[in-house]
Amino acid sequence: MAGGVLSFPLTSFHDDGSLDADGFRTHVAARIATAPGAVFPACGTGEFFSLDEDEYRTVVTIAVEEAAGRVPVVAGVGYGWAQAARFARIAEEAGADALLVLPHYLVAAPQDGLVAQLEQLAARTRLPLIAYQRGQVAFTASSLKRIAAIPGVIGLKDGHSDLDRLQRLTLAAPEGFLFFNGASTAEIQARAYATVGVPAYSSAVHAFAPEIADAFFAALTDGDDKAVEKLLRDFYVPLVELRDRVPGYAVSLVKAAARLRGQPVGPVRAPLTDPSAADLAELTTLLATGLDLVGAAL
Repeated sequence: MAGGVLSFPLTSFHDDGSLDADGFRTHVAARIATAPGAVFPACGTGEFFSLDEDEYRTVVTIAVEEAAGRVPVVAGVGYGWAQAARFARIAEEAGADALLVLPHYLVAAPQDGLVAQLEQLAARTRLPLIAYQRGQVAFTASSLKRIAAIPGVIGLKDGHSDLDRLQRLTLAAPEGFLFFNGASTAEIQARAYATVGVPAYSSAVHAFAPEIADAFFAALTDGDDKAVEKLLRDFYVPLVELRDRVPGYAVSLVKAAARLRGQPVGPVRAPLTDPSAADLAELTTLLATGLDLVGAAL
């Protein structure tokens, strides 16, 4: 999965908030056509938290059908382990290759509980698990050793961007254990993550501008620091500054940008809100700038 950016497709909704299965099929097929390292349906960017089980089944099934074995399909699961296991069964039946275990809901928990959460879920699915540490989930090095020993747990996605902690985790992990950069707008920190042995990263930008995401990945892989810094300075940093203005813009802006590109993704579901007119105008200008940087058109 380190051979390309990790793509997190958006879940398409109609204007009335209902699931748009045809729109999602069009959207995810276009992402897969660019040959990402893997596709992660129904995760954070895909508004997993707003999907019921039937909608989840539809989304994962479509992703598997469109991938057709060309790229791995890693479906999101979450909440407590009992609910996560229900979603895991659906993903398994739909043909997903693995699961991304999103942080559990609401409460903080001790390390023993974080480990037990994965043990309970791993005992109830045949699919490989990638733990996602973010928010109230943060593993210590000793806990990392414990989760890596759980049959079926194959990796960790990090969203904390604490490189000291992350370096300790990578050093504690057994050979072959996978690590992923899951920071918001991960390209901003991609070089830093790579220095501690975590080159693979997720790209929300890939959901609306694979041309930009792939150009950045190529520049990073080729060691073209000048191109990397140009894209960071003129596109990614302004995008992050816009994203940070309003809670939930990490998804809302991505969806708005996809709509600007003609992707049939529709609005976000509550509690998220779509961008204001002023922010949408700024996003439009920024998107045109980013595409121009890589020789693409809006």
